[in-house]
Amino acid sequence: MKAWLSLLVFVLLAGCSDEHSVALGTLERDRITHSATVNEVLIALPIERGSMVKQGDVLAQLDNTKQLARVAKVKADLESANAHFIKLKNGAREEEVARAQATLAANKANLVEARQNYHRVVEIVAKDLAPKISLDSAKANLDAATANVEAAKQQLTELTNGTRVEDLQVAAANVKAQQALLSAEEKLLSELNITATRDGLLDNLPWNLGERVTLGSPVAIVLAGEAPFARIYLPQQARAKLKVGDSLTLTIAEQSEQINGTVRWLSHEAAFTPYYGLNQYDRTRLMYLAEVQLPPKYKDLPSGLPVEARYHE
Repeated sequence: MKAWLSLLVFVLLAGCSDEHSVALGTLERDRITHSATVNEVLIALPIERGSMVKQGDVLAQLDNTKQLARVAKVKADLESANAHFIKLKNGAREEEVARAQATLAANKANLVEARQNYHRVVEIVAKDLAPKISLDSAKANLDAATANVEAAKQQLTELTNGTRVEDLQVAAANVKAQQALLSAEEKLLSELNITATRDGLLDNLPWNLGERVTLGSPVAIVLAGEAPFARIYLPQQARAKLKVGDSLTLTIAEQSEQINGTVRWLSHEAAFTPYYGLNQYDRTRLMYLAEVQLPPKYKDLPSGLPVEARYHE
């Protein structure tokens, strides 16, 4: 009788030990969500869901009519800014300088005439042959002619000295600003073609062709990775002994074949409940999330399959 009791205790202990050495979970893949950057109509879905995609493949296309117009406007503004900068950099044309010189010469001739007329009026007024108001009018004409000559000189000097350095700096900065704006608008234009950022399986296309996609909503979902990984929950004892890079033995969906996986990530926090909210007995029941990568030859295994991971106590 004692022998049977001893055997039963051994079996129960073995069963308990085996139970504690198994972590449960499911097969998963990295879920890559491609979101819409604008609120536009979905005009093309080139690849069917369930297909394998490569990095750079176009998964969906949004209407780009408005964005093309914005890019065209910014390009026109950039051309205008460039032309203005080149104009300031080259300075005045020969024709403009010649015209300013001619204006100065004409104003000088008017000044000579105004000065002579003023002196004649002075003599006439001194002899009481004309009213004094004539002198005031002649003096005003002389002052105006003098001012016109000075203005023509300043205009000619401005043309011959060239553009101020500050004006060139402002024009150059305006060109750079338009270039930066064009780059931003072209980036927004390119984002209307939603492309795969990693190789994987096109798992879902939440929107139908012709629908107006809302800003920030997922447009295409890709399950990336060459092979799936097992997302499992480990008890506290196992978490304390494992580290990234360790091997675990996996069994998929009650299959007899055992797979050697590699721990690629271990959570530092217990799932659901913080350790300080538990007593010393409950802390031994904490579970920690872990990810175990499968070898590439198991790339055809679908996501969602139940998985068991065995570890040493």
